Amino acid sequence: MKLILGLVLVGIVAVLAFVRLAPSDPARWHQMLDSVTNRDMDGGAMRVVPGDLAALDAIIRATPRTEVLAGDVAQGMITYVTRSRVFGFPDYTTVRQDGARLEIYGRLRFGKSDLGVNAARIDGWLQRLGQAGG
Repeated sequence: MKLILGLVLVGIVAVLAFVRLAPSDPARWHQMLDSVTNRDMDGGAMRVVPGDLAALDAIIRATPRTEVLAGDVAQGMITYVTRSRVFGFPDYTTVRQDGARLEIYGRLRFGKSDLGVNAARIDGWLQRLGQAGG
């Protein structure tokens, strides 16, 4: 029984280590859908709003556990990785400047549902962007 319990524990630790340490391939994640609309999905969210990429970039970079995966303001598109506090699950958010509007696509990497986390994060950023006058 102890052996089985030990193997289960080792398995759980291995899965958690994989989630936290798995590399993020920019070629896979630094992409935007052809059609972005305002909607929530089981595994993410999309938003289209007026705004400035440089202003939103400053807000996103100040978010805990968030880093740039690829892109920059000059390219007009940036993909960020934000990890959950406890287990380090990565969520990817791609933001593209399209004229005077921003297209935002946030999605999870592991699982089927993010329980609204991406929508809440994006909406929080957009609220701060509005307060900043961006």
